[in-house]
Amino acid sequence: TQQPEETPQPAPRRLFHERQRATGLPLYFQGYLSVRHSGCQEFRVYWTELRGTMLFFYDDMKAPAYSQKLDISALTSASDVYPDENGSAEFILTLSNGELELKANDCECGKEWKGFILTVTKLSVPPDESLLPGQLTRMHEVLEKEKKRRIMLHSCPSTSLNRESLSSSTLTTMPACFYAVSRQEAMDMLEKNPSCGNLILRPGSDSKNYAITIRHELGAPRLKHYKVMSKGKGYIIELERKVTLPSLQDVVNYFVTQTRGNLKPFLIQT
Repeated sequence: TQQPEETPQPAPRRLFHERQRATGLPLYFQGYLSVRHSGCQEFRVYWTELRGTMLFFYDDMKAPAYSQKLDISALTSASDVYPDENGSAEFILTLSNGELELKANDCECGKEWKGFILTVTKLSVPPDESLLPGQLTRMHEVLEKEKKRRIMLHSCPSTSLNRESLSSSTLTTMPACFYAVSRQEAMDMLEKNPSCGNLILRPGSDSKNYAITIRHELGAPRLKHYKVMSKGKGYIIELERKVTLPSLQDVVNYFVTQTRGNLKPFLIQT
């Protein structure tokens, strides 16, 4: 089956919100794909959305509900993108329960799909020389969003408790200066972007707790790291005298107020 030739237009806002609500996942990439599952004879064209580590297949671009979904988090490999006799580009995803053949309009589109799929499943941007700088930038943005989403999932597992019974701190989102980066990456971010702020909240090295990295300008610039341990419903900052606070936002606020505003949360300016 030939895919529609027209340029896909973004879904109307209402449709976008409906799909967001139905899937509960952030949209990372979308477009037409021909799909063939293991054991099927024919390819079938779907408007496809990559959300989190799920593919959602819609019968057409304006369908409010998806007709199929596929969890690709357990992706084992993705084949090279190769052109078929009609100029379309095919590649195969190998999953634990079988293979999925995908066909995009052309090789560039196929490589972009494969790049985004590998970025979210392997949590790293693939080193593909044929991807354009703009495509790589978008993949890096998606990688940061997916890392944050995974950390949020681990720190706030979804429970069946109703919202009223949860403390307000559990429902608040992560502080804006939280980045899913390593200790070294946090140091590099602070050194290269002094105008963006000088305090980063990041995952701890054990992935269960957190850490604060700061860059002091007093005299010569100095970088320091503080452990922030999860304890029950609160967090303990490992200082000479341990400080216990109810939320990560309170942890950030504590550093800002204790230094009379010398420390400012790091925010990337767009």
